[in-house]
Amino acid sequence: MKEVSLYIHIPFCIKKCLYCDFLSFPASEKVQESYFNALLHEIDSYKDKLSGYSVKSIFFGGGTPSLPNALWIKRTMDTLRSSYNLTDDCEITMEMNPATEAAEKLNIYRKAGINRLSIGLQSTNDTELKKLGRMHDYDTFLKCYEDARQAGFENINIDIMSALPGQSIDSYEKTVRRVVQLSPEHISAYSLIIEEGTPFYDMYGDEAETEYRTGENGDSSYLPTEDEDRQMYELTLKILEESGYHRYEISNYAKKDLECRHNITYWTRGNYVGFGIGAASLLENVRWNNTRVLASYTAYWNDNIGTYEDIICDREELDQKAQMEEYMFLGLRLVEGVSISKFEEYFGIKLIDVYNDIVKNFTNEGLLVINGDKLGLTKKGLDVSNYVMSEFLL
Repeated sequence: MKEVSLYIHIPFCIKKCLYCDFLSFPASEKVQESYFNALLHEIDSYKDKLSGYSVKSIFFGGGTPSLPNALWIKRTMDTLRSSYNLTDDCEITMEMNPATEAAEKLNIYRKAGINRLSIGLQSTNDTELKKLGRMHDYDTFLKCYEDARQAGFENINIDIMSALPGQSIDSYEKTVRRVVQLSPEHISAYSLIIEEGTPFYDMYGDEAETEYRTGENGDSSYLPTEDEDRQMYELTLKILEESGYHRYEISNYAKKDLECRHNITYWTRGNYVGFGIGAASLLENVRWNNTRVLASYTAYWNDNIGTYEDIICDREELDQKAQMEEYMFLGLRLVEGVSISKFEEYFGIKLIDVYNDIVKNFTNEGLLVINGDKLGLTKKGLDVSNYVMSEFLL
């Protein structure tokens, strides 16, 4: 059978963090109930379309999937199992905010079949967490992590962030070393990006790359300088590699054989279907997005109001040019790079015949390297990955 991954979007949160530009918002229990009922209808509606696929991974993202009543997650898992053919080793991940954790919730998740948690820590420094608008402190995170282990979770990711307001190199190093001591199976390490439409953008705006990066190290009014940001990046590589984590994607590190299979689906252009508002899908080279309007989504699935076209946006059948661009742009995020032979197998043309000048120029500059069947970014290339990958857009 062909394989597919499923994404389940739970948009609810206690309140948005100051840096967050994801589709998320607070909502009453009544609104949450209406949403989950619609979500279950949508999941069930695809069972015939996906009957010829086996589900290799499921990811509950948000928002904060750990905020609603845990029984809704159980009901969602029951619907997924009754509607689709899940592989025996299906990776089932749920994002968790430590502020919403409770031991009984974790036990329900585990019994429902969730076998991987992704916990949003961001920093072990309580002052830095407060500046981000996070609802938890470090001790709350530690309890969440310990309770997750007690509940039987043997595959846990921890998210951390660098270049935070007032963050020093020393405080960031302390965060990385504390996380390593906990020995999670996976670590995602991101540098803060100031996104439009967020409170942070209102605070820093276009100045995020100018005077707000000229303050003294550790000054709570300033973002770290570009040089400090670079040092934090280098610290991440050094400490995690020394501690037995291998970098397999630009921002992701894992112990051996514990890479996130769901995210690899995205980077290798595997089939995936997203459920819930704003969720994206790619199935047999057709892309589409669900509506971001909650009322339209629930009205269609719960009350049969509206048309399918009202809730499906930006549907596009990708031509070969777009497929080749995505193959390169997404695949080069992986440290191992892209397969040269699979490119020819997929598209009926040699990779070098399409991208000869780009590959030649970047290999001469030491940004790309060919290693057997793989074309990938060098360490120098990973440092400027966005620039290199953008050149593969034809």
